[in-house]
Amino acid sequence: MRLLRLVIILLILALLGLTGYAYLGDMAADPSEMRVPVELQLQAPAPGTTVTPNAPMPAPAADDAAADATGNADAAAPAGGSDDLD
Repeated sequence: MRLLRLVIILLILALLGLTGYAYLGDMAADPSEMRVPVELQLQAPAPGTTVTPNAPMPAPAADDAAADATGNADAAAPAGGSDDLD
């Protein structure tokens, strides 16, 4: 009976100590700015193709709607593309 009482008291003290450390301990993270480039896949893959995670996707084929006024489809900007690096 004495051993059970000792275990219970130690468990209560451990929980109180953990609670006190959580509230009073210096656990705040240092704020830092982190920028990670992200490439979004805005179009669903064609049926029958397999998509491997973290693998680069080939550029989608340019259609007539993406062509510029001169008829040059290669000069059109990719969908969702941005030159803004900030």
